[in-house]
Amino acid sequence: MKAMLKLAKLLHHNGCHITFVNTEYTHNRLLKVRGPNSLDGLPNFRFETIPDGLPLSDSTKPAYHRISKDMISPFVNLLAKFNDTSAAASSSDVVPPVTCIVSDGFMSFTTTVASEKLGIPVLMFFTLSACAFMGFYQFRNLLDKGLTPLKDASYVTNGYLDTVIDWIPGMKDIRLKDLPSSVQTTEPNDKAFNFCMEAAESSSKALGIILHTFDALEQDLLNALSSIFPSVYFIGPLQLLLNHLSKKDESESIGNNLWKEESECLKWLDSKKPGSVIYVNFGSIVSLTQEQLEELGWGLVNSHHDFLWIIRTGLVIGHESDSVCLPPELAAGIDERGLIVAWCPQEEVLNHRSVGGFITHCGWNSTIESLSAGVPMICWPFFADQLMNCRYACTEWEVGLEIRRDLKRDEVEKVVRELMGGEKGKKMKSKAMEWRKLAEKATGLDGSSTENLNNLVNKLLTSMGG
Repeated sequence: MKAMLKLAKLLHHNGCHITFVNTEYTHNRLLKVRGPNSLDGLPNFRFETIPDGLPLSDSTKPAYHRISKDMISPFVNLLAKFNDTSAAASSSDVVPPVTCIVSDGFMSFTTTVASEKLGIPVLMFFTLSACAFMGFYQFRNLLDKGLTPLKDASYVTNGYLDTVIDWIPGMKDIRLKDLPSSVQTTEPNDKAFNFCMEAAESSSKALGIILHTFDALEQDLLNALSSIFPSVYFIGPLQLLLNHLSKKDESESIGNNLWKEESECLKWLDSKKPGSVIYVNFGSIVSLTQEQLEELGWGLVNSHHDFLWIIRTGLVIGHESDSVCLPPELAAGIDERGLIVAWCPQEEVLNHRSVGGFITHCGWNSTIESLSAGVPMICWPFFADQLMNCRYACTEWEVGLEIRRDLKRDEVEKVVRELMGGEKGKKMKSKAMEWRKLAEKATGLDGSSTENLNNLVNKLLTSMGG
């Protein structure tokens, strides 16, 4: 949702009338965090909702099996209502008809049907890296070639996942275990696998696809995808595009975050030396066991580097409250070197002069924000596209060090020391700064992402009659 809202702001700045449609669950979470009037919107940037059937709790775990196709009718009815209202409005009312749907790619089961029923073109925005999208797009081929589902659970540990896949366009030296994690299922009718496969395949019905990346970062994938789809737009990093606007758009007042940010941590960072702090955050979905939490904590303490650690509500399995129980000795060690907060303004943190490294789950928002800030990463991926992002960060972009899923404190200590002070860490920092400069170039006045955004806007405003 964060990336979707940023793209919406960019389109709004470029003259598009925006109606941002959230599910009721997400909309209510935003209101809870940002305030009851935070989504009142603007005359030409409004918010609407459709029902999703999810409980209004703070659970953000993946719920493919709970996403209902009953969302189709409410969405179609909402679009029809917009166009009926537009037709009935007087000339003085600025209520243009819906001329295009910019859809979250994983909502295609709803938006593609709506597009076909109402004759409204749809663009699919996958808030992913291009490599991850290509991985999802190959699910059908992997299924047809018998590479997935796995015959049984032993195939996870017997070396089978090291099988190299050498036929995916734009990719090289990719192993089965690097692809989005749903390929590791043993179930013939795995719901998550089928959901992702169908979403990626449905993009072929769209007017084009948008990916949150930039040309220089994934040029081989751009070439490969451009040979498959009629229109491919690499537009990113989105925040840099927003930063480079000649004048701030009024929609910038609308917040992006589903969690309450604790900005006080920035003052703590101000007190630290440049490049001395390791930042630790696993996003809004990943969960750790108590043992993993403690091993990570001891590794951080034993590294003797300062660290800012985000421990949000629900991060630790079995601890849904705001507080997490730590052994007294570990808590004392953390007090000496670290600061724990529940959430933070991540992009400000990553761009802070004192932050020298990032321990991340390799979600794409975190990965591209780290690249944009020139911060190297310690990669601890868990599922979905995180595996592919990790692979590319460590091998193609040379800004990451991977740690094992069953991490131990000694390994954490070792990789933190290497990242923050070792020769490999210095090379990674240098490479990360190169990517930062390329990201800034891509989003500059004549940059590729700026040009791609302009081409997209021109398509929206001219060929669609907007």
